[in-house]
Amino acid sequence: MNKSPSYYAWQRLKKNKPAFWGLIYVCLCTLIALAGPLILPDHSPDSNQQILELETRKPGFKVQLLKVRKNSPPIDQSFFKTIFSGKESDYTFRPFNSYEIKGDSIFLVPFGEEKVKAEKEAYSLEDVAYALPAQGKITQKNELICFDDISEVHHEISTADLAKQVVKDNIISRTYWLGTDRYGRDMLSRLLLGTRISLSVGLISVLISLIVGIFLGALAGFFRGWPDTIIQWFINVVWSVPTLLLVMAVSLMLGRGFWQVFVAVGLTMWVEVARVVRGQILSARELEYVQAGRALGFKNFRLIFRHILPNILGPVMVISASNFASAIVLESGLSFLGVGVQPPSPSWGVMLNDHFGYIVMDAAYLAILPGLAIMFMVLAFNMLGNGLRDALDVRMK
Repeated sequence: MNKSPSYYAWQRLKKNKPAFWGLIYVCLCTLIALAGPLILPDHSPDSNQQILELETRKPGFKVQLLKVRKNSPPIDQSFFKTIFSGKESDYTFRPFNSYEIKGDSIFLVPFGEEKVKAEKEAYSLEDVAYALPAQGKITQKNELICFDDISEVHHEISTADLAKQVVKDNIISRTYWLGTDRYGRDMLSRLLLGTRISLSVGLISVLISLIVGIFLGALAGFFRGWPDTIIQWFINVVWSVPTLLLVMAVSLMLGRGFWQVFVAVGLTMWVEVARVVRGQILSARELEYVQAGRALGFKNFRLIFRHILPNILGPVMVISASNFASAIVLESGLSFLGVGVQPPSPSWGVMLNDHFGYIVMDAAYLAILPGLAIMFMVLAFNMLGNGLRDALDVRMK
């Protein structure tokens, strides 16, 4: 039974261990990027929950936190909006060393201070547990009556029971497995969410480069003559400008921001695609199936997009994987220089810019971790690109 060429290409790719592990790593990062805030310890927008008392803590750091209910209505938003942009917490978090409950108040020894010398912070139990005054009040008999949004009485709870509820529901322990950054944000959450920005920039940039590069390369290779001369001249002009300088120029022209980076990187990466497509079409246009299509009266654009392009997708896929890695590096470089993705978005380049000064201090991990994230992602795409090149080569066994 004869197998399709794609079957044999997949078998060759699976035998290439570096390429296959690169594919697995890319798929894992894609799943993390799609799940987003749902799987992160910090599910706030941009994983930007700042607890300044916890700045630059080491990996594995553990702390107790008091969840204090915000005096605002609970945030109700759709599941898809939560995945896309995260969700603000209904609580503020106060780190502490120890606590004590007296009467209707809880007293905290602030984090990092000695228990004997510290000036304790006091919080009303009802303020901790409920959004006030809309959802509750303390009666003269030391009982808390809670109301819903239409001010109907649900239940009554004594101060003793309220204290137990606060200890159970509002005092938590949190471990920062990769430590915290200079603003007290969870490094693990921001690193994982950074995969979304890197993969988004890579995907959109590659799509833009494919649209522009395939169109111009196909015109130059198929029609030759003066279209080829003009497009080749344009390619050479763009090729002569350093890539990073060209990306910075386009970024400054479009403005700094998230979406501008996609366009800026994509508009500077089409040159390699156009050159590859032009060369492949120059060879394919003389083959028998193209000549047969001409004899049958097929239009030129049908010959290009329905007959030639499907047969040259192999080299295009390889260059796309390489461009994906290049786009990630370019985005990180632009964000590091301050002309790309802007804070507080958790771009790996922004994280490097925020913390590169710590590389010579005892918190070098703040710069090393995003650097390793960039390195592993680029390495995975490069290994995958090399594997695709070998797998799609019909001369390989």
